[in-house]
Amino acid sequence: MLKGVNLTLMIGPVTPIPVGKEVLDALTDVEVVTSTDGPSVFRLNFELSTKSPLHTLFLVSGQAQIPMVRVVIVVTLNGQAEVLIDGVMTENQVQPGNNPNTSTMSVTGEDLTKVLDYLDLSGIPYPAMPPFARVNLMIAKYAFLGIIPKVIPSVLLNIPNPIEHIPRQDGKDLTYIKRLADEVGYVFYHEPGPKPGVSFMYWGPEIKVGVPQPALNADMDAHTNVESISFSFNSEKASIPQVWIHNPETKVPFPVPIPNVNPLSPPLGVIPPIPKNFESLNQTAKYKPAQAVMVGLAAASKSADGVTANGSLDVLRYGRTLKARKLVGVRGVGPAFNGLYYVEKVTSNIKRGEFKQSFNLSRNGLLSTVPRVSA
Repeated sequence: MLKGVNLTLMIGPVTPIPVGKEVLDALTDVEVVTSTDGPSVFRLNFELSTKSPLHTLFLVSGQAQIPMVRVVIVVTLNGQAEVLIDGVMTENQVQPGNNPNTSTMSVTGEDLTKVLDYLDLSGIPYPAMPPFARVNLMIAKYAFLGIIPKVIPSVLLNIPNPIEHIPRQDGKDLTYIKRLADEVGYVFYHEPGPKPGVSFMYWGPEIKVGVPQPALNADMDAHTNVESISFSFNSEKASIPQVWIHNPETKVPFPVPIPNVNPLSPPLGVIPPIPKNFESLNQTAKYKPAQAVMVGLAAASKSADGVTANGSLDVLRYGRTLKARKLVGVRGVGPAFNGLYYVEKVTSNIKRGEFKQSFNLSRNGLLSTVPRVSA
């Protein structure tokens, strides 16, 4: 691979093991996409001889769902190993190659949240269990995959009275967990690592605070570490979520606008876009008032991100891999856009002699709220 970068590919049913030299020699490039909009996905591209036994291996294993075929991609950068993704195969494609007697094979897959979408366990009762306890119990079933629950109890601690009502699962684990998250304004996603075969599943509020990653530098001579970066400011994106509160006396719901005031998503820009319209969250009419407010705060945080950026970087020049769902500093682009951003999406592309990442950033205003960002 690249000097200073080492790629480890692990494949196997349930417990993956490092692949042999024949598989690595056939591997041409790797793509891993991590985004706040959905599960992390990967693509492995191989160039194989038409007589290679790897055709049968991948095609047969790709049809297996239970037991699943697990794929772990690990990158070691300057001696520091990082798990880019821990997932399962979902699809294989084969096409004729550019050279005689060769073919190209693409293996795609998703992170381990896909495993939660295999079995329909509708009807399982959860007596006297609040939502976070139900989520913990559902995730605990997958401990054999090295998955550890990272569940944050909601401030809306609602313990149903088993005499009056016993909650029952409706649908597959993944569908039910996401529904419980939506009902309290939470997010649910998979965190690979810190070691191969170990990972976390997070159910909790979207957090946009913490120690930022090293800054992305543009137009700073020897300190420049991005290949390209561009910005946009959409003043029309911002809106004020409007939740509906049910009045038990009049039996009539009434709208309540929710401002973007969230301690877990503080302002990263001094001048936010001015909201010009209301976004009606009609489903909140059936929620309790505090629950409706939590859902409204989550929607307000997302709609306020009017400043966006996208670009690319060389990982060796940056010195580490950029991670999604964390803060990162930006320098050298002028006072309007310098400062801290939330990383929405990172696409890692690895080829022989090359490791690059493209990224999407966002924040909720122009002009930085911090005087400077660390290098």
